[in-house]
Amino acid sequence: MTAAFIFGLLIALMLTGMPISIALGLTVLTFLYTMTQVPIESGALKLFTGIESFEIMAIPFFILAGNFLTHGGVARRMIAFATSMVGHWYGGLGLAGVMDCALFAAVSGSSPATVVAIGAIILPAMVRQGFPKRFGAGVITTSGALGILIPPSIVMVIYAVATGGSVALDPEGKRVLSASVGQLFMAGVVPGLILASMLGATTFYRAWKNDYPRMPKASWSERLHAFRKSVWGLFLIVIVLGGIYAGLFTPTEAAAVSAVYAFVIAVFVYRDMSLKDVPKVLLGSANMSAMILYIITNAVLFSFLMANENIPQQIAAWITSVGVNWILFLLVINVLLLLAGNVMEASSIVLIMAPILFPVAVKLGIHPVHLGILMVVNMEVGMCHPPVGLNLYVASGIAKMGITELTIAVWPWLLTMLIFLGAVTYVPEISLWLPRALGML
Repeated sequence: MTAAFIFGLLIALMLTGMPISIALGLTVLTFLYTMTQVPIESGALKLFTGIESFEIMAIPFFILAGNFLTHGGVARRMIAFATSMVGHWYGGLGLAGVMDCALFAAVSGSSPATVVAIGAIILPAMVRQGFPKRFGAGVITTSGALGILIPPSIVMVIYAVATGGSVALDPEGKRVLSASVGQLFMAGVVPGLILASMLGATTFYRAWKNDYPRMPKASWSERLHAFRKSVWGLFLIVIVLGGIYAGLFTPTEAAAVSAVYAFVIAVFVYRDMSLKDVPKVLLGSANMSAMILYIITNAVLFSFLMANENIPQQIAAWITSVGVNWILFLLVINVLLLLAGNVMEASSIVLIMAPILFPVAVKLGIHPVHLGILMVVNMEVGMCHPPVGLNLYVASGIAKMGITELTIAVWPWLLTMLIFLGAVTYVPEISLWLPRALGML
């Protein structure tokens, strides 16, 4: 009854069109005032302590780094490098778009930022070369979703925060800790590369089938020249992932380093941004960070309520008592998250669902890192379909296409993503192999 009241009230408030962050806060306050003896002061205290986590500091830093890279000409140089490498294949510019999105994802951590940075440059170029606008928009909208799978990833940080400090019991009764940001980052590398390859294969097949334009093959000297121009941006990948794995700094410190590095190369190395433009980038990053942190604060309060009422543990006990195995449970999770993606934004879904699903998954023998990557891939799919797919709206503005037309355009690549989701769901080693090989699990 308690769980039914909490979720019923939350859904009712969301159906009114209320922002998810406010709906979460009102749900908690209503429950605290009417159905529990927990002092209201504890809720106020949790609002402040909920965002004291060191990992949360990574979010504004990665947002800032992504904004510097978006405005600082890094994306344009990455596009030139990718085009020199694969532009002569069928659908060359489309393949370059997939490759660029994968590269930019490895330095930005945000899907919308990836769509904006790559799409704003490569979409007009594809149209000028004779590609149908639908083809280009479909490539960029879905490939941009790699921004939250290939590390660094803001959504992975949010998952780690949402489950941070949580302990659950596995089928043998052993205590299992939640996943760390570093584990999730390394776990995202192999799935990210596989998905990028699958999206590239889909792009190549459709271009070959329809005989879309190809570019002249670049010489090795031209490729080397393009690489030299883009190397400063590409080196950020080495700094973040190499620094974390080598133990030089934590993921949060890596985010701070990436923000400073992105500022330096945008302003002083490439000089595509002047010091006068910096305050505008700082303000935009602050606005986006404040929005995400406000959602996190209320979601932490909601998680506090769930934990105080012991609801996740009750759900876990009920699921195991009715004989649901891990195979069926993962299928239910996918359906639930895909449905949630129709009405909610990715970070909100993770913040609400992760604390609930974590103890249940561990009870069924599912690794926390596997669950995290599974949720991230579901969020990728949600970003590419209506009605609240953020990548759709960003790409719509760039391509000047309606949402309905764009939804039709992304279907071939969206189907590829769903096939990949099935593989990630039932082959845990796709997510766990690399962090296990590195001794992180």
